[in-house]
Amino acid sequence: MSVLREATPADVEAIMDVQQEASIRALSGIFPQDRHPFPRAELTARWVDEIADPTVRVLVILSHGQVAGYVAVKDDQLLHFGTATSTWGTGLAAAAHAEILELFSGQGRLWVLTGNRRARRFYEKMGWRATGRCVPEDFPPHPELMEYHLPTGSRRSSPAHDAT
Repeated sequence: MSVLREATPADVEAIMDVQQEASIRALSGIFPQDRHPFPRAELTARWVDEIADPTVRVLVILSHGQVAGYVAVKDDQLLHFGTATSTWGTGLAAAAHAEILELFSGQGRLWVLTGNRRARRFYEKMGWRATGRCVPEDFPPHPELMEYHLPTGSRRSSPAHDAT
């Protein structure tokens, strides 16, 4: 049974609710909320643009029929992936990740904040490998993003529990 479905403009507020809660919980050490509050308006506009962009595939992750996460893929790059904090550790992210891999035609790649240890552990458990390439994040205070790739031959089944 699929946990993914195509996103529509009507899903943007639910996506934002999931992203905001998870981002504040997981990333407030990187983006202190008193100095760098969650940029909801900018990210809402980005989601609207990406849903409308025919080169970006935006999906929502469902749990019990409700939006519990989000995915955006362009070519073989995972642009955005996250799940609701209430689903962390349940295996939902691993199930969604397994479906996401089916969207790639070749080697997958993504960027993740160097300081986001939870996400890095998850991706590494899923077979992703750091390339050593780093760039600054667009949003202040511009923390470092590191590139990961998923070699085609290293794709594997998802474990029962996830870490995102």
